[in-house]
Amino acid sequence: MADYLVIVESPAKAKTIEKYLGKKYKVKASMGHVRDLPKSQMGVDVTAHFEPKYITIRGKGPVLKDLKTAAKKAKKIYLAADPDREGEAIAWHLAHSLNIDETSACRVVFNEITKEAVKESFKHPRAINMNLVDSQQARRILDRLVGYNISPLLWKKVKKGLSAGRVQSVAVRLIIERENEIKAFNPEEYWTIPAQMKKGNKEFEANFCGYGGKKQPLSTREDVDAVLAKMDGDEMLVSSVSKKERRRNPAPPFTTSSLQQEAARKLNFRAKKTMMLAQQLYEGIDLGKEGTVGLITYMRTDSTRISNTALEEVKNYVEETYGKEYAYNRPVSKGKSEKTQDAHEAVRPTATMRAPSELKKYLKRDQLRLYKLIWERFVASQMAPAVMDTMSVDMTNNDVVFRATGSKVKFPGFMKVYVEGNDDNTKEEDRILPPLEEGDKVSTSDIDPKQHYTQPPPRYTEARLVKTLEELGIGRPSTFAPTLDTIQRRNYVALDNKRFIPTELGEIVLDLILEFFPQIIDVNFTAEMERSLDDIEEGGKEWEKVIDQFYQDFEKRLLVAEKEMQEVEIEDEPAGIDCDKCGSPMVIKMGRYGKFMACSNFPDCRNTKPIVKEIGVPCPTCKEGQIVERKSKKGRIFYGCDRFPECEFISWDKPISRPCPKCESLLVEKKIKKGKQIQCTSCDYKEEPQE
Repeated sequence: MADYLVIVESPAKAKTIEKYLGKKYKVKASMGHVRDLPKSQMGVDVTAHFEPKYITIRGKGPVLKDLKTAAKKAKKIYLAADPDREGEAIAWHLAHSLNIDETSACRVVFNEITKEAVKESFKHPRAINMNLVDSQQARRILDRLVGYNISPLLWKKVKKGLSAGRVQSVAVRLIIERENEIKAFNPEEYWTIPAQMKKGNKEFEANFCGYGGKKQPLSTREDVDAVLAKMDGDEMLVSSVSKKERRRNPAPPFTTSSLQQEAARKLNFRAKKTMMLAQQLYEGIDLGKEGTVGLITYMRTDSTRISNTALEEVKNYVEETYGKEYAYNRPVSKGKSEKTQDAHEAVRPTATMRAPSELKKYLKRDQLRLYKLIWERFVASQMAPAVMDTMSVDMTNNDVVFRATGSKVKFPGFMKVYVEGNDDNTKEEDRILPPLEEGDKVSTSDIDPKQHYTQPPPRYTEARLVKTLEELGIGRPSTFAPTLDTIQRRNYVALDNKRFIPTELGEIVLDLILEFFPQIIDVNFTAEMERSLDDIEEGGKEWEKVIDQFYQDFEKRLLVAEKEMQEVEIEDEPAGIDCDKCGSPMVIKMGRYGKFMACSNFPDCRNTKPIVKEIGVPCPTCKEGQIVERKSKKGRIFYGCDRFPECEFISWDKPISRPCPKCESLLVEKKIKKGKQIQCTSCDYKEEPQE
């Protein structure tokens, strides 16, 4: 029989840790929280210093009973929930439920689930950190006061099922304000004059930059014509050549936020999916003979700190694999900002030597892709800077100056392993100019003026929104993914081409909150509240006082809103067709998986239909139906016959109306890294990729 009971959050984590600790330890999972505020009521007594009323979560009775039985047989109980506020709160609730003295050395924490880290943590158990618990309680109570007071108002005045929260409301506000910027944007005309230059038999591109030593903007076609009129012939004189060596440093290892952003850019992962996969990698994967192993460190962190052991290991790996010149002599890591809690290390692999190529047979496809991203980013972060040779050349014709820039990699450094992505998905490529010196002559083979218009600020992608929330100090690592998920499930925003657009409902709810609860969606207030929660964690503030300070003004505004908020009626959008069952007009409604058509005679008639979009391609299987665009339950677009279920044709790739010229079979448009490519579904016919 085991002498010690260890309680963690998940079964996967329990399995991994039990293997490391040996026979004297029994490791069980609490499956997350065992106690929480009740769903059916506020659960916070505002008249008694905001005392929370905790109850056993529905369905957790059997889990708690099993833990109590095991606890009675154990000499000592250790609480090993995740190493953050939420984990500390889970440990505290377990201590209360199992009658464990919270001031005793019952809490163990580790940043990575490896044999060494786990065993070391059990040598240094500590008491439960009540500052961490109080910080989590304050957030939970604060969100409960906001949600359980404003949400019923929205149900009554707008529609059922709505909610309001501090962080989610600010996120919706950012998306709506960006949309308003886009609508109010007035594009301005401007021109560029790219030119193809030639030196000997080598061509390169240059652009007009001004007259003499001064820049000259080109606002109209007349400005362009003035430049062209001033030029005398096709020959240009190289007036200056500037050659420099530029060093480019690697990006630091991942934090929660940067991991979500980069996974969105490079892997097309939603924030929720990234965190789910990261949790699996952290808790442990079965590696065959090696057993279950945690592959990455804890994934909820805002620090880029790295342990000395990990630094030494990655340095040795880089030197052995790439050579000593690729290893950096000091840690590459950003300094700690005032918003960084620095409670954990960066997100990194638990063992650098465990390369992604060795894990292919053990990991699922998306697990491997995320692990590879984390591994490459970490290894590259500790490599030498890349060295670039850059060259800038000015060429003059009658005081008209064109400039060409070029660069090439002199020493790849960290770029040999990994290069950070960007929101525009642009890649830095070598642009090599021919050898040019002052006094050389070049000729212009082609001048092609181009008209442009300034563009409005881009809509938020998930990556951009996470980055903005982090920069503003809104939310913390654990809140980003749930926030983005909530605002979509509530239908306050929708994703269009991977970019957020506000819905009518989102705008209505924001207007009401802005009118009656402006504090809730004030960016500065929300950021200041996050700082107050951090102060509670560090022991600088008492959680009851922080809540009371907020509630005094909130309660007054609540009373005003209950009296003065007007009811808002959201009219359904006509679908343009009649119900085929009762003849009433069909309307467009928003459901969990997007828009659909429903009969306006509901509830007497419950007829519903999916909204389908024809693409002008006949069904290749039944020859009678038309191919329509549909959406899966997860929101992924696919193509099928409109005669389903009679015809079961389905394709994830978009069918093309013309047949394959080689075998007459169906052509589809397939997405590839370089853009799109037309391919045959039966033979090897392919067309050139299109961006």
